[in-house]
Amino acid sequence: MVDEAFQGCSMGDLIITAIQRGGDRDAFVLGEVHVTYREMGRQLSQIIQVLDSMGLTHGATIATLSTNRPEAFFISAAAYVMGLRVVWMNPMSSPADHLYQVEDAAVQLMIVDPPSFGDRALQIAQSAATPLRLMGMGPWGVQADLLSLMAQQAPTPLVSRSHVDDDCALIYTGGTTGKPKGVLHTHRVVVAMVMMQMADFDWPHMPRFLAMTPITHASGALIPPVLMRSGTVIMHPGFDVKTFCTLVERHRVNCTFMVPTMIYVLLDSPVRQDHDLRSLETLIYGAASITPARLKEGIAELGPIFMQLYGQSEVPMAMTVLHKHEHDPDHYPQRLSSCGTPVVGIQLELLTDEGVPVDTGEVGEICVRGPLVMKEYLNKPEENAHAFRHGWLYTGDLARRDADGYLYIVDRSKDMVITGGFNVYPREIEDVLAAHPAIAAVAVVGVPHDKWGEAVHAVVVWRTGQSADWAELGELVRTKKGTIHIPKFFHAVDQLLTTGLGKIDKKAIRAQVQILS
Repeated sequence: MVDEAFQGCSMGDLIITAIQRGGDRDAFVLGEVHVTYREMGRQLSQIIQVLDSMGLTHGATIATLSTNRPEAFFISAAAYVMGLRVVWMNPMSSPADHLYQVEDAAVQLMIVDPPSFGDRALQIAQSAATPLRLMGMGPWGVQADLLSLMAQQAPTPLVSRSHVDDDCALIYTGGTTGKPKGVLHTHRVVVAMVMMQMADFDWPHMPRFLAMTPITHASGALIPPVLMRSGTVIMHPGFDVKTFCTLVERHRVNCTFMVPTMIYVLLDSPVRQDHDLRSLETLIYGAASITPARLKEGIAELGPIFMQLYGQSEVPMAMTVLHKHEHDPDHYPQRLSSCGTPVVGIQLELLTDEGVPVDTGEVGEICVRGPLVMKEYLNKPEENAHAFRHGWLYTGDLARRDADGYLYIVDRSKDMVITGGFNVYPREIEDVLAAHPAIAAVAVVGVPHDKWGEAVHAVVVWRTGQSADWAELGELVRTKKGTIHIPKFFHAVDQLLTTGLGKIDKKAIRAQVQILS
């Protein structure tokens, strides 16, 4: 048919191309296990044959629940080739959220890492409203063992069965504001994500990428462009400074992804001084805002290796990028507060609720359109109607744009504080307070107040052996931002509450300060 000549490629096509290009290079490393691209292709073929034998047909939904291990990615890759829909279940989510996701997505088969999640998966299967088949990535009692079933299959050539407009991946939001929402992406969206990342990110020539955050999150979204460049993905389940430094040194890691809280821990740890980290060329950070003071410290300590991405599940990885060369504390220090400029290929505008663009320097909601926008929130018609307005996807993030086109996120719309009738953006106060030499980390939230409607609360973590007077910090905020921005209350804690992905958990902190007040 003529129309077929104009169809784009699917993620299945991209995966097969990566395997053909990579040959005998290492694709994945976990501990002492090395998997070449050629071996990855053989394993994908075997996984596909096992899933075919279970009667899974085009469009069926499967899920993975696992720590970081190559097989977890291979299952997703096999689903891409077969035209199945795969749910990336975040290993840090709660059992209740996992059960909700299985039921909401109508998952037919869940493939599980038995040592880590076997008991939980059995409970989910018993509680699920509809039948759920289970399979282990290894021996698991009476359950089917994917690895042993794979060994019974002779590898065959890979042929993609997926279409560009097929459902590809279902990602559930963190659920910090209620039930998690299932963000549905077609192959068209995920392919666009990979192409944009390859075109506009600061990749080393031959990436050796360290994935320590869950591959169901940002690290996983960065794996396909690494594979398309015939690079190597070094995996580890979880983050600690000693392991991070050891793996960087051992494997000459030249790129990685971190959330800001991980960067803070790395900078504050003396362990870092015992290891050679000079192989690092690109440290990609995102998923939460970073304070300019600590970013400047990171550049001084680790070098000009930082690249920021800003995105969200609905517009994956990423909407904007702040390249390494744009991190210039000497000539453009204000840009350390920026999330950069729109990624090549995306349309981005700052709009009012009425769909009107705001002027330069004014605050508006970040709205996007183009090939990177999600298909929909699964089973959420009201949320879809609210998100898609005036021909754009409204992200819920508020930002300003300067005269050079750089964007500065001021906060999530839900985190904005209205105190005494004035709009206050916690991110701006956090950046001021984080510049104080005694503060290691800070979160600012608003909580109900009889007089002001909402009051500004600051929760700080001191650097080791240091502290400051609350009045001094209040005066610092008054000088930099004005009287209405001064926190009405300060609290010091040992560490900030975070989500399973390492993001600052503003919802939990709001509850915490109400108890402390």
